[in-house]
Amino acid sequence: PPGSLVLECGCGTGAQTVILAARNPGARIVAVDISAASLEQARARISAAGLRNVEFRTANVFDLPVGKERFDHVFLCFLLEHVAEPAAALKSLKRVLRRGQTITVIEGDHGSWYCHPRTPEASRAVQCLVDVQARLGGDALIGRRLYPLLAEAGFRDVRVSPRMVYVDSSRPDLVEGFSKNTFIAMVEGVRDQALSLGMVDRRTWEKGIADLYRATEPDGTFCYTFFKGVASR
Repeated sequence: PPGSLVLECGCGTGAQTVILAARNPGARIVAVDISAASLEQARARISAAGLRNVEFRTANVFDLPVGKERFDHVFLCFLLEHVAEPAAALKSLKRVLRRGQTITVIEGDHGSWYCHPRTPEASRAVQCLVDVQARLGGDALIGRRLYPLLAEAGFRDVRVSPRMVYVDSSRPDLVEGFSKNTFIAMVEGVRDQALSLGMVDRRTWEKGIADLYRATEPDGTFCYTFFKGVASR
């Protein structure tokens, strides 16, 4: 509601921030991230959109520089998958949320992905993304864990809903925006790490990526599920 104070934790370059700020002009948003470079991009994005209801700060989710029970809502999107202790992160966020107020958590789950046609090489390439993230202390399969994580952190009235993205050639915007420029781009981003760690050989990797792109052709399909959790303090 207007007058609410909202914390967005792990705002990155502001892709979600600009949507939150535009759709909730009467709310004040404090957007934090651990990366100063990402925050500069986020500030530029908000400025270009002409929005004035966002304040940016550099902060770590485990050591937030704000007092207890300060915010009316906490929002995080694609953050928990990158931290080694997601339950501890949620407990830290619970501390700054006012009693009776709410949190929204959105995460993906790479295990929910499938495509047509699908090959063993394509599956291997996607598994490399999951394995690299695990090596870095994250969890690319965290979407399926949202309910127990929120409950473990002590939140009440936990509700998790799946949000499926289905793509075929009748949706060219999603073929470009999701299949190619989001999902396959994420997989391609771990190429060097996957090869250097010996997770896959070069030939299998290159065929796997080619096969993923094959599924973006007119007779191909993609499907992926995000999970949205909402709970109360």
